[in-house]
Amino acid sequence: MNKKKFEIKDTEFSFHYNKSQSKLDIKFNRISFIFFIFFLISLIFSIHLIHLGSRDSVSIKNIQNESFTKKLYRADIVDRNYKYIVKTVSSINIGINPSQVIDKKKLLINLKYIFPKKNFLEIEKKLNKENFFWFEKKISDENYEKIMKLGDKSIIPNESLTRLYPHKNLFSHIIGQIDDDNNGISGLEKSLDSILKKTKKPIILTVDTDIQFLVRKELIRFNKIFKTKGSAAILMNVNNGEVISLVSLPDFNPNERKKITDTNFINRATKGVYEFGSVFKTFTIAAGFDEKIIKPETQFDNLPKSLVCAGYPIREYDNKIPASLTVEQILIRSGNIGSVRIGQKIGEDKFKSFLSKIDVLEETDFDIEEIGKPINFNWGKCPLATASFGHGITTTLLQLAKAYSIIVNGGYNLEPKLIKKNKEIKKERILNKEVSKKILPILRKIVTTKEGTASLANVKGYEVGGKTGTAQKSIGGVYTNKKINSFVSVFPTSNPKFVLAIMLDEPKTNADYIYHYRDGSNIKYKGTPFNTAGWTTVEVTGQILEKIGPILATKYNKIN
Repeated sequence: MNKKKFEIKDTEFSFHYNKSQSKLDIKFNRISFIFFIFFLISLIFSIHLIHLGSRDSVSIKNIQNESFTKKLYRADIVDRNYKYIVKTVSSINIGINPSQVIDKKKLLINLKYIFPKKNFLEIEKKLNKENFFWFEKKISDENYEKIMKLGDKSIIPNESLTRLYPHKNLFSHIIGQIDDDNNGISGLEKSLDSILKKTKKPIILTVDTDIQFLVRKELIRFNKIFKTKGSAAILMNVNNGEVISLVSLPDFNPNERKKITDTNFINRATKGVYEFGSVFKTFTIAAGFDEKIIKPETQFDNLPKSLVCAGYPIREYDNKIPASLTVEQILIRSGNIGSVRIGQKIGEDKFKSFLSKIDVLEETDFDIEEIGKPINFNWGKCPLATASFGHGITTTLLQLAKAYSIIVNGGYNLEPKLIKKNKEIKKERILNKEVSKKILPILRKIVTTKEGTASLANVKGYEVGGKTGTAQKSIGGVYTNKKINSFVSVFPTSNPKFVLAIMLDEPKTNADYIYHYRDGSNIKYKGTPFNTAGWTTVEVTGQILEKIGPILATKYNKIN
């Protein structure tokens, strides 16, 4: 009897909704979560990639810039008055990749229009070979703009360094050359290679462009007059070793970047090693003064006209030289026998020690690598005799200039230099101070007296002193009639400031050259009477001093 009631409610929609809602929530949450995770990972990964990409890009860019800068950068070089000797500029080279040329005929027509003077027969051959080639190097700005407007993908510009030498040959043996990869291969370009690639400031040299020009001009003129194989000159400050001028002929134009294989282009001022002859007599007498073995007035009597040593004769070059001479007269008249007697008086060990002190026996240090090494000298009684008058013993013109500087500057050591240095170097006296006082008046008399061998260098107002040297040239160990004529001048002798060392390689006499005597007589003499330094190198020195003397007197009158 207990009846149960059932209520049926329409809950289908509600139930379905509730059930569906629950399933959708679960699916949505899962998808959202998975999407979020993937999004987060992607975002992190993307940020990391962007960061790495940015960092690598900057790094690569810096490396490229650094490499590019290293490739293109090279410091300028200026003279002592800040005139450019070497200047670096960037230039653009145009290359063509034939494999990327779309229309060769059209490209050739356009290129002919821009470069009408170019040989397009060769260009056409290169285009057909399909190998990359340089079309135009150091292109002008105008033509660069025109060629790039063609819009051809095969045209590839490349920026490169151009090293300009505005004075062409003038400083060639000093500056040297660089190769196509911007590396120095000779001269200062080589010895300063790493510095030139790093420093931002110009390298300042000790040389003077005006004086270098005048010295070179006169050497070229006299090379033609005396038909020399070559010549060289060094002008040096005797108190600090600064080289004001260094010229060697023949020279070359470094702008052309030619490979030089001809040995005649050797740097005769620093690399060439020569017997210089009688200029060594100054060393012999200076050594005697330094050891206090002789004085200027020391007398040598009954000197023979010749000596025999190891079966070989040693003779006076002039039979008119008296048999009795003082030390002073031996140097003035350039006596061979008298010089031998002084050398014997000094002795082998002391003379060798003296020559080592003034640095003429071993390879010397200098700012360029083209330095000659004197030939090893085997000492003994006969070698001592020949070395006393400059026979059989060798050195370089640079070392000759250095040695004379030490002898006349009060006996202070110095190092020849091409690079200007502001730091003062403490002077070291290596010779007796009396050496300079005794030798300078004698060097002056060689130029001023009739008995002297260098009167043609007596340029008024400059108190020139010096010593000549005429030496037979040894070729293959055999002495020939070919000569090396040299003259080392010092001025002013009352207060020495400069040494000018000049050498002529294989000069000849000239029958038409007119000499003007400098003794006030206004006498002229036509023709070279003897192929000796007194008639060749001394004349060149006199002509150079007339040109550079006024500049030195005004520019460098405060040099100590």
